[in-house]
Amino acid sequence: MTQEKKQEYTLRITQANKTQMITILYEMVIDYICDAKAAMTLAQYDIADRNLGYAQNVVDELIRSVNRKYELGRLLHRLYIFSKKELTAAGVQKSVNRLSKVEQNFRALHAAYKEIENEDTSAPTMGNIQTVYAGLTYGKYSLNEEVASSSYNRGFMA
Repeated sequence: MTQEKKQEYTLRITQANKTQMITILYEMVIDYICDAKAAMTLAQYDIADRNLGYAQNVVDELIRSVNRKYELGRLLHRLYIFSKKELTAAGVQKSVNRLSKVEQNFRALHAAYKEIENEDTSAPTMGNIQTVYAGLTYGKYSLNEEVASSSYNRGFMA
């Protein structure tokens, strides 16, 4: 994943509500799987393993965040556990096919959560964050971002 993509995810996470956070995590898994598949096709297995590790870390976060009191939560939990096992097996076997199946599952989940996201009007999870202004400034074709901060105490407040 490029540094620019990481910065984009960081900005989106700071402004996301709970549903949007799950959608972002799904996108991150998909991106890491795509990077791993690309590395595997080029026989760059160390890079593929690193990206699979990152994808597994994101799946771990999904596993920890699921509410298993409800039937849907239990089903998602099992799907996440299955996906993590498949990512591990794909890394061991160097199987792009297994990665494609996991990617397909997460793309379906992402599409479903995108629909739910439109209905969720809750406030962002993080409060007291910096305001970011983006626009075309001082350069005809360059996008500059300006961060405005009234305080250095940002993010979750305890």
